[in-house]
Amino acid sequence: MLPLAPPSERRAPGGALQEPVLLPGGEFAMGDAFDEGYPADGERPVHRVRVDPFAVDPAAVTNAEFAAFVEDTGYVTQAERYGSSAVFHLAVAGPDEAVLGRVEGTPWWCTVRGATWAHPGGPASDLDGLLDHPVVHVSHHDALAYCRWAGKRLLTEAEWEYAARGGHAGRRFAWGDDLTPGGEHRCNIWQGTFPTHSTMADGYLTTAPARSFAPNDFGLWNMAGNVWEWCADWFSPYYYRRSPQDNPAGPRFGQGRVMRGGSYLCHASYCHRYRVAARSANAPESSSGNLGFRCAARS
Repeated sequence: MLPLAPPSERRAPGGALQEPVLLPGGEFAMGDAFDEGYPADGERPVHRVRVDPFAVDPAAVTNAEFAAFVEDTGYVTQAERYGSSAVFHLAVAGPDEAVLGRVEGTPWWCTVRGATWAHPGGPASDLDGLLDHPVVHVSHHDALAYCRWAGKRLLTEAEWEYAARGGHAGRRFAWGDDLTPGGEHRCNIWQGTFPTHSTMADGYLTTAPARSFAPNDFGLWNMAGNVWEWCADWFSPYYYRRSPQDNPAGPRFGQGRVMRGGSYLCHASYCHRYRVAARSANAPESSSGNLGFRCAARS
C-alpha cells in the first residue's frame, strides 16, 4: 500500500490539498426524471435513495495535487506503463509518428504515444498553465492509489448524484433546467459541430480550471462537463431496478466502473451526458484526456 503522509504534509504546489465540504445527506430521487437518457445507460427507473452525511472535495483533483502525490510516492500511472493514452484529435501535441492509431467507432480519439497526466496532449505538451486544471489520463486504479495516499476515497455513484443536485429535486442540470440560462455558459462542454469544429464559446477546447464557472448550491465546482469523474461503483445498466434504498454502492462486480458528469467533449448531438442523472462507464484500466476524478473524505 502506498504511504499515507500526515495531513499537514500532504500538499500540492501552492498550498494544501482540498478541504472537503460536509454534505448533510438525506433522501432524494435518483435517475432521469425527463426520460432523456440513453436506454443502454440505465438511468431509469427513477428511485428513492438515501445517503448518509459525507464530505466531498469541492473540485476535481488537479494537476498540482496529483503532481504532489507523484513526487511523494514515485507513482507511475497505467498510461505511463502502457506507453500511450487516448487524446482528442484536435488536442494532439506531438509528431505524426506519435499517433499510433484511431479508436474504431470513435475516430476523434487518437491513441498517442507519450500521452500521460503530465503530457495531456502527447509528448510535445506539458502542464504549463494547467496546474489548476483537473488531472486527466488517470485510470480508476490510479485514482484509487491517489485516494489511498491522500487519506480519501472515491464517491459512490449515489453520493455523486446527490452532491451534483446541490439539494434541489428534479433538475435536469446541476443549476436548473436550462442549459444556458440568460445566455450564460454554466459548464465546459462542446459548442459547434462535433467533432470537427469547436467555437469554444465557453472559452475552452479541452479542460478548464477545476474551479471554473459557478459552483452549485453545495459549493461544488464543475459537476457537469470539463472531465468525467470516476466513481467507486461497478457499472450495470440494470442496477437501478434492484438498487437498495440506503447507501447503494453498485453491483458486486462488473466490467466497467461508473463515470459521472460528462466532459468537454459532450454535445447534445451524440453525448447528452452532462445532465445530472446521466451515467456512463469505462474499463478500470482505461485513461483518456477527458477523464479525471473527485475525492470524498474517508469515513
